[in-house]
Amino acid sequence: MLSRTADNLYWLARYVERAEYLARILEVTQRLATLPIAYGGETNEWESAVATAGCTGAFSTQYSEANEETVTEFLCFSTANPSSIRNCFELARTNARAVRTALTMEMWDAINGTWLQLKRFGNGPTSREEFMRFLRWVQEASLRFDGRAYRTMLRNDAYWFSRLGLYQERADNTARILDVKFHLLLPTNERIGGPLDYFQWAAILRSVSALTAYHWVYKESVKPWLIADLLILKDEMPRSLASCYGNLVQNLDYIAQAYGRQGPAQRQARAIRTRLQNRRMEEIFQQGLHEFIGEFISSNNRLDSAITEQYLM
Repeated sequence: MLSRTADNLYWLARYVERAEYLARILEVTQRLATLPIAYGGETNEWESAVATAGCTGAFSTQYSEANEETVTEFLCFSTANPSSIRNCFELARTNARAVRTALTMEMWDAINGTWLQLKRFGNGPTSREEFMRFLRWVQEASLRFDGRAYRTMLRNDAYWFSRLGLYQERADNTARILDVKFHLLLPTNERIGGPLDYFQWAAILRSVSALTAYHWVYKESVKPWLIADLLILKDEMPRSLASCYGNLVQNLDYIAQAYGRQGPAQRQARAIRTRLQNRRMEEIFQQGLHEFIGEFISSNNRLDSAITEQYLM
């Protein structure tokens, strides 16, 4: 496969996954921001949404204040934000067009149809109800594309490169959600286990479709350390860091077998996977969750660079 084709497939999957992630974050933020002060706390949920999206610097150059209007415009519809939902879908469609023959008809219809429907929203919904419907539409569009890819693509290098993009993006997103929760959402004077803590953690679990899974696995009330355990170390949880790296290692190994050689990307992915398998939640909290996640995000970025240098250039 041409490296250019692999690159298009890789970024097509990343942009679709990123759009869904932004929609999930904004949906949770909207819910938290409308809670009474007794449950919502005094933190600025809209600032935390920008921080979770990793766009604080770019946002501050465009707006002086993070509020519902500015954040939703920036993260959803702004052409000045390369990672806005609008730009994610447009870039996904651009990448899809470049590799049209590598996609199934169902995949192309899904991404092209999403791009056409996006134009109907113009500069954004005119009410909160419409905005929530828009966010649900974004999530459904991403799930529709991913489902069609899973059910219709031949299991060859085109499929494996698209899976690499999806799991790279998903691992980064999950790590950022956890980091921001611990360091921006929870006020320093709030007791762990209090009402604010419960509602915010439950909202974060909903943002990664994990609230029901949490109760199935732990069968007890919401606790921060158990949620961190679920989203970091549990292979059974599809959006956990461990699950993402299990899939990254598997798909990189498929590519290595098909091409007859391994390289730095395979070795780095296995090293990160092994570290996750050998860690325990107690050790992570002793080290510091923020430090652990910061190290993980850096390692994930280095793997992205290794994949790019090995296959996509």
